[in-house]
Amino acid sequence: MKIFSCSACDGVLFFENTHCTGCKRVVAYLPDQTAASSLDPMPKDGGDAADLFVSTLPAARKRRYRLCRNYTEHGVCNWAIPADDANAFCLSCRLTTVIPDLSQSGTKGAWQRLENAKRRLLYTLFALSLPVQSKLERPEDGLAFAFKQDEDGGMTKVLTGHDRGLITINLREADSSVREKTREELGEAYRTLLGHFRHESGHYYWTRLIQTSRRIEPFRRMFGDERLDYDKAVQHHYAQGPSPDWPVRFVSAYASLHPWEDWAETWAHYLHMVDTLETARSHGVALRPTGVKSVVSRMKMTVRALDFDDFRDLISAWVPLTLAVNNLNRSMGLPDAYPFVLCGDAIAKLQFVHDVVEESAALRSTLPSGAVGVGA
Repeated sequence: MKIFSCSACDGVLFFENTHCTGCKRVVAYLPDQTAASSLDPMPKDGGDAADLFVSTLPAARKRRYRLCRNYTEHGVCNWAIPADDANAFCLSCRLTTVIPDLSQSGTKGAWQRLENAKRRLLYTLFALSLPVQSKLERPEDGLAFAFKQDEDGGMTKVLTGHDRGLITINLREADSSVREKTREELGEAYRTLLGHFRHESGHYYWTRLIQTSRRIEPFRRMFGDERLDYDKAVQHHYAQGPSPDWPVRFVSAYASLHPWEDWAETWAHYLHMVDTLETARSHGVALRPTGVKSVVSRMKMTVRALDFDDFRDLISAWVPLTLAVNNLNRSMGLPDAYPFVLCGDAIAKLQFVHDVVEESAALRSTLPSGAVGVGA
């Protein structure tokens, strides 16, 4: 995630900002510019200019925008929409098909946290040129999100998961205390809202990019045969625990449950890496400590701006960065920010994900105008 600057006052802007702390202008993220921008309201003359803004970004100075309805009515969004787009909702909010009951206490804040995490996911998906279309655009395999609550006093549980393009997230996951309790009960090293979104998006993109493609056999050789009985695998995992050799074969214990989960966990991990490394680059952070010895330390250690089409550079930048972040946390008496150790097999799977993403982006770049919605 990049950091941005206000074109009006040079103040720092962050992805979630709604106002510039320097010049006090309204701020919105402009997906068409891939940037957060301060905005100037257009004069309200009773005509089309009502509720329109112009960006202070030089590249978008003449463009007019409206704020997403969830920005103006609920304060749970900070994205804008080009004035010529008839949709009242931004590219992110129009993907949400079910929102929580806002009449219940605390649900609005939880909904906002869910939307914040979803927008971070979408930022990365757009940056990687992955296909993102709604159910309205592609009813069979379009993407949608449902944010649901347990019902009947908790007797009817909502399961977080993916089903034919619909990603459902239980609202309880937006409660950090509940999420931490669940993490400890399940013995997980990591459990975050953004992690949920990235993991479930992995299941979605398996159906879009792997399931019916020429990549299915290479996938099976790398991750295993997804046709294995999933329900039995779940029962075995929770009865017997993860595969004993998971630390040397998988990115997480949960990844050893089934090839589908191995893919989704690896996919999520790849998105973690891409986004974190872009954030580090945006802050001018690039590390190459001396004496680091690992399976990747013998690879090319180029410390330059992250190049998404060079996996060696990506993994080589990742290891020293995570070492530094973990040591900084330990200096503050905090748990490791990155509680993982990547092994050779996990790195090979991450490269497989990287190659799939790059192939999908390359294919989409060659599609004729008007066909960019077609998935690889």
